[in-house]
Amino acid sequence: MEKMIYLDNAASTWPKPPGVSEAVKQAIDEHGANPGRGTHRMAMGASKIIAETRGALAKLIGAKNPEDVIFTHNATEALNLALFGVLKPGDHVITTMLEHNSVRRPLEALRRRGWIDLTYVKASRQGVDPVEVRRALRPNTRLLAVTHASNVLGTLVDIDAMVRIAHEAGAFCLVDASQTAGSAPLNVTGSDIDLLAVPGHKGLFGPQGTGALYIRPGIELTPLVYGGTGSHSEDVDQPAQRPVRYESGTMNTPGIAGLGAGVEFVQKIGVQAIAKHNARLIGRLHAGLNGIPGVRVVGPGEGEPRADLIAFAVDGVDSAEIGILLSDHYSVAVRSGLHCSPLAHEVAQTLDRGLVRVSVSWFNTEEDIDTCLAAIRELIPMLRD
Repeated sequence: MEKMIYLDNAASTWPKPPGVSEAVKQAIDEHGANPGRGTHRMAMGASKIIAETRGALAKLIGAKNPEDVIFTHNATEALNLALFGVLKPGDHVITTMLEHNSVRRPLEALRRRGWIDLTYVKASRQGVDPVEVRRALRPNTRLLAVTHASNVLGTLVDIDAMVRIAHEAGAFCLVDASQTAGSAPLNVTGSDIDLLAVPGHKGLFGPQGTGALYIRPGIELTPLVYGGTGSHSEDVDQPAQRPVRYESGTMNTPGIAGLGAGVEFVQKIGVQAIAKHNARLIGRLHAGLNGIPGVRVVGPGEGEPRADLIAFAVDGVDSAEIGILLSDHYSVAVRSGLHCSPLAHEVAQTLDRGLVRVSVSWFNTEEDIDTCLAAIRELIPMLRD
């Protein structure tokens, strides 16, 4: 089978760095006991894996205390824990037109329950206007939920400005770093971020089924899941201590072991080096796409800062058709459709046909980009005839 050129890294990075699959296997083979549930050697080994990964991830995002980092199964669970945990009946929430359904759907569920009022701030390819966010504030605004980067437009949001606006109004700020964790600098302490959700399987190069939520000291959330934590078993109530308060049930030790290896790889290469590499590839891709007749790139203009992705449309052609043909005939893997973010497609005016998204990681090369561009150049005229 012809080797696939993988350019769907905004969904899940692939391949994983050396050591990730080995760490998963070693955790299963040597530390297969329940972490935090025993004093024998295997259980203690599992607990050590989780503690070390928690510490490494805390260091990467600038958290002072590793116990403020809560492991989840993905960024979606982390976002749900934050939203259902911090919001109370009568609260007002501000979010944006750039958000993924992992933010929009839980907020809409809370609104249907009658818990919250919800305001969507308009966005553009340049991002979110802080003036519009300020205008949306109300006396009962409790939370500003905002993505760091759109998974459709690639648009970056000024997180420091968003945090300042929220805090000046006495509200919290929740940041979805699904498209930036591991490939853009993040410092939750320096930026004074209240809540930060990250996936393990994207820029952190961990296995699928891993993620985390950072909770700033002093913020107490209502747990999303209740149950056994391996501690305070005599109490009928959920423990108050972090991180066990939010980590009921058996942990995904093999996945977290793989995540630890992924975080170690990011730290070894350096976030700035990864960002520079990805930006070079995206710049090459952007310039190439702009030179193909009939292709319309959405999001920031050529040379402007953006996340590690580009999405484009072809007039009169469904994005799914392009994605299928690129895979079947050229062995190029991209993502087509609405990308679980219909509001961003409203901004791009592509809700009817979707977009083709190309996204890169550390393991992609200029040759990958050139091969993808050559395939698109050959394919588009045939589809438009």
